[in-house]
Amino acid sequence: MQAEAKSTGLQQALFDVALQIGDDHLILGHRLSEWCGHAPTLEEDLSMPNMALDLIGQASALYTWAAELEGKGRSEDDIAYLRTDREYRNCLLVERPNTDFAHTMLRQLYFSTYMRAFWAENLDSPDPVFSGIAGKAVKETTYHIRHCGEWIIRLGDGTDESASRMQAAVDALHAYTGELFIDTDGRKACIDAGTISASANIQASWQQTIDEVFSLAKLTAPEVPWPQTGGREGLHTEDFGYLLTELQYMQRAYPGAKW
Repeated sequence: MQAEAKSTGLQQALFDVALQIGDDHLILGHRLSEWCGHAPTLEEDLSMPNMALDLIGQASALYTWAAELEGKGRSEDDIAYLRTDREYRNCLLVERPNTDFAHTMLRQLYFSTYMRAFWAENLDSPDPVFSGIAGKAVKETTYHIRHCGEWIIRLGDGTDESASRMQAAVDALHAYTGELFIDTDGRKACIDAGTISASANIQASWQQTIDEVFSLAKLTAPEVPWPQTGGREGLHTEDFGYLLTELQYMQRAYPGAKW
C-alpha cells in the first residue's frame, strides 16, 4: 500500500511538471505565432512561425504525456484549450506581450537558454517518455538560441536606436527570469525521486550563456530585488486573459470540432 501511494504521488508530481512545461511551450508558441505576416523581414516571417511550431509540437507531446499520467480520459486538446486562466501553470515570462522585435528575441533567448539546459540535464531521465521528449527538444532549442542570440548581438551592438530598444527589453523582461528556477512541490518530488535534475545546475548553465550574449551585445542586466512570479500558481497578468481568449476561441465556439 505504501509503495502504491508513493508511485501515485510521483505520477501526480510528473503530471504537474508535464503541465507546467507544456503550458510554457504552448503559450510562448502562441506569442511567436502572432508575428506571422508581421515580421520585419521575410526570413523572420518564416523563422518565427517555425520556432512556434517547434514549441507547440513539444507542448503537444507534453500534454499527451500529462493526459496519460492523469488517467482521467482527457486529451491533449482538452488540456490545451478547455481550462480557465487559473488552471494554467506557465511562467509569466512566456505570456509577456511581443511589444517589439527586441522584446520577442530576448524573451525567446531567456526561455530557450533555460530549456536547452533543462532538456540536456534530463536526457538520461529514468522516465522513457520524458527522456524521449528531451532528446528531440534539445536540438530544436539549440537552434532557437543561436537564432535569437545572433539578433540580440546585432541589435545591442548596432545603432543607437537598436541598442536603446534592446536594453529597454532587458530592463523590462529580466525581472521575469527568476521564476524559471523556482522548484514547485511537484518538481521537488520529481527531483527527490531522481526523475528530473535540480535547478542549480540548470541556472548556472543559463547564466553563462546569457552573460556571453550580453557581453557581445553590450547589454547590462539590471538588479532584480523583487522577481515577478505567480504563473506557476495560476496567477497571471492581464495580458494573459486576452491571449487565452484568442487561443481558445475555436474550441469554445465550436466544441469538439474536428479538421
